[in-house]
Amino acid sequence: MDDPLALISTMVEIFLFAVGGLVALVVVLYVIDITQTKHAVRRNFPVIGRFRYWFEHLGEFFRQYFFAMDREEMPFNRAERSWVYRAAKGEDTTVAFGSSRDLRATGTIMFVNCPYPTLAEDGVQPKVITVGPHCRTPYSTDSFFNISGMSYGAISRPAVLALSRGAKKAGCWMNTGEGALSPFHLEGGADLVFQIGTAKYGVRGDDGRLCEERLAEVAAHEQVRMFEIKLSQGAKPGKGGILPREKVTKEIADIRLINVGEDSISPNRHPEIESTEDLLDMVNRVRDVTGKPTGFKCVVGAYGWLEELCQLILQRGEAHAPDFLTIDSADGGTGAAPMSLIDYVGLPVKESLPLVADILVRYGLKGRIKLICSGKLVTPGEVAWALCVGADFVVSARGFMFALGCIQALQCNKNTCPTGITTHDPDLQQGLVPDDKAERVYQYATSVRKEVGVIAHSCGVPAPHRLQRFHCRLVTQNGRSVPLDELYPEAAAQ
Repeated sequence: MDDPLALISTMVEIFLFAVGGLVALVVVLYVIDITQTKHAVRRNFPVIGRFRYWFEHLGEFFRQYFFAMDREEMPFNRAERSWVYRAAKGEDTTVAFGSSRDLRATGTIMFVNCPYPTLAEDGVQPKVITVGPHCRTPYSTDSFFNISGMSYGAISRPAVLALSRGAKKAGCWMNTGEGALSPFHLEGGADLVFQIGTAKYGVRGDDGRLCEERLAEVAAHEQVRMFEIKLSQGAKPGKGGILPREKVTKEIADIRLINVGEDSISPNRHPEIESTEDLLDMVNRVRDVTGKPTGFKCVVGAYGWLEELCQLILQRGEAHAPDFLTIDSADGGTGAAPMSLIDYVGLPVKESLPLVADILVRYGLKGRIKLICSGKLVTPGEVAWALCVGADFVVSARGFMFALGCIQALQCNKNTCPTGITTHDPDLQQGLVPDDKAERVYQYATSVRKEVGVIAHSCGVPAPHRLQRFHCRLVTQNGRSVPLDELYPEAAAQ
C-alpha cells in the first residue's frame, strides 16, 4: 500500500496546482476584460461581468420551469405544453380544482353547452371530406387535425420518420414543408401533402423554376395526395425559407437540388406569380401535371386580392378554383426568421380565418374551396374554435413538435436542439427514437380529435364538423362575451 503521507502530499500538490491554474486564468481574464473596449459590463466588472452572458443563456432553459406562471409564457405557456405532453404520452389529461385560464380577458373563447348534450355512447361521427372533386385523383379523408409543414432540413431525419409513422397510425396527413420529398417521408407510410415553396425544392429546374418532369415524378408516389403552393408563411410573410449552411448536408442538398454547405434561402415570392391571374394559372398548371388536388398557402394581411381571386374563379368556372386554401397565422412558427416579421407583419388567425371564410361564402365558393388553417392551434379548444368559424381542417406543426418532445428551448435555428428535433448533430439526434415518438404523435392526434368531439357533444352536436359559429362566444372589451355568429354574421350558417 502506498505511503498515506506521500498520497496526501501528492493530492495537496495537485490541489495547489489547480488553484494556481485557476488564479492564473482569472488574472488573464481580468486583464483581457479591463483592457477591451467593446463590452462596458466586462470593462467595469472584470471576470464577474462574464457571468451575465452565462445566466442570460441559462435563462432560456430554466425560466419555464422555475419562474414563469402556468399561463404567462410565450409563444406557448406551460399549461398548453403540459396538456400536449400528457396527451402524447397517453396519460390522463384531466385537471383538478378549477381552470387557471383567465375567462375575463378580451379575446377569450368559450363554447356554449346545451342542456341536452349528445350521449357519449353515441360516439363521434367522422365526416369524410373530398378535396379536389375535379381532379383525376381526388383525396378523401375524415381527419380534421393534421401535421403542418416542417421541412426535412429544418427538422431532423428521426423527427421526420417519427411524424410520418405516427401520422400513418393516426390516419392523418403530413405536409412535407418546402424542403422537398425525402425518403423518410415515404418510409413512414403517411398520406403526404407536397409543399412547393418559392425555391421549388425537389421540383426545380436548372433555372430555379418549376420543372414539370420532376413534378410528375413526385406525383407518381401514391402517398403524395395533394400539392400546396406556398405563397407565404405565418412567422415570416414576405420572406422565403431560411436554412442555415450548418444544416445543409450533402443528403439535404441532393434532396433539395441545391449546393451543399451554403445557406439555403428561398426567394421572397414565386417569380412566376405576379398577379391573381398568375396564381390561378400556377394552381391549374400543377393540378394538370399531377392530377391531384392543388391549393395554396398564405398569410392574410391585405385581403382585396382574395376578392379578385374569387371573381376570377367565377369568370373561369369553379373547376379552375384552387381545391383548398391554407390560412397561416401571423403567430405561426418557424426555425429562423427576422424578428421584425415575426412580431409585426400579418394578421393572426383569429382575425384572418373568419374574414376568409366570409369571402368564400359571399362568392358561393365555400363548398368548392376547402379551408385549412394553422398557427398556434395545439389544444382541442383552439381546434374546435377554428371548426366553428369555418375551417374544414386544422394543421399544426409546433403541437406535433411538443409531441416529439420539444421543450421550447428556442434553439431551432442553431443546430443545437437538445431534443434532437431540429438538429443534424448525430449526438443530439440519438435522443429521439422514431418508434417511441411515433406512438406519441399518434396519441396526440388521437387525443385532440377525441376531445374536440367531447366539446362537440357538450354543445349538443354529434361530431366536430357540425360545430357552428353560434356554438362559440368571444369575450369583448367590455368584459361580456358575444356569439361568433353576431360578430361574423355573413358565414354564420355555413
